[in-house]
Amino acid sequence: MLVSAKEMLTKAKAGKYAVGQFNINNLEWTKSILLTAQELNSPVILGVSEGAGKYMCGYKTIVGMVNGMLEELNITVPVALHLDHGSYEGALKCIEAGFSSVMFDGSHYPIEENVAKTTELVALCNEKGISIEAEVGSIGGEEDGVVGAGECADPDECKMIADLGVTMLAAGIGNIHGKYPENWAGLSFETLDAVQQKTGDMPLVLHGGTGIPADMIQKAISLGVSKINVNTECQLAFQEATRKYIEAGKDLEGKGFDPRKLLAPGAEAIKATVKEKMELFGSVGKA
Repeated sequence: MLVSAKEMLTKAKAGKYAVGQFNINNLEWTKSILLTAQELNSPVILGVSEGAGKYMCGYKTIVGMVNGMLEELNITVPVALHLDHGSYEGALKCIEAGFSSVMFDGSHYPIEENVAKTTELVALCNEKGISIEAEVGSIGGEEDGVVGAGECADPDECKMIADLGVTMLAAGIGNIHGKYPENWAGLSFETLDAVQQKTGDMPLVLHGGTGIPADMIQKAISLGVSKINVNTECQLAFQEATRKYIEAGKDLEGKGFDPRKLLAPGAEAIKATVKEKMELFGSVGKA
């Protein structure tokens, strides 16, 4: 059964570790992540972007697939199904479809409009027992066509949004989606520390977890980060493993590739990536 992310993140903040959010794009990715979480006895958050939602035939299809897997695979660790970088309309659709957590990304709105829309969604999520994430300060890189420069959030604006009653807060601290450029300045721990001082016990979220050095990850967790998002690293691992399989020429005697065998190496690569990240985040054995 899907759960809100609230309890798992509250425990993570108190225990000085982070829960991984791993974005899903198909059945194989979802299965790999769930099996790894169960094996490591780790709570996990399955992230779904609006683009991935459309690709996988809609939010109700995704809810049905994930709920079916939880039952068929005997998954007992806490699992949240979370809309990643959702619009206001997307958040409403996911709440209706049965997601247990949503993110409303109002960072591109003026702060007053961000506050107004977030307030409405907080009330609806509280009514339904769903966790909600908000964002202040755009995350760099590109996510479903939305491009951010990686700005640092204003700690006072973070407090303003946190005080609305959101479950968790993503504050921009120089992090970006996708690969980090060679001239990346690194995370602004000064900003992160100021945000935590303003928001207290609220779990903080670090987007763009791919490519951030392990020591920066650990320092971010020590300063209140309780949820870390990983997507690009899984994409790259899946791509490389699948490419190697194709180049090895393991087709069915010229009849083409069995899709189950073709996707299996990529699925195993995702398992390895998720395991590595869960160990780094410290969530192993915390279910």
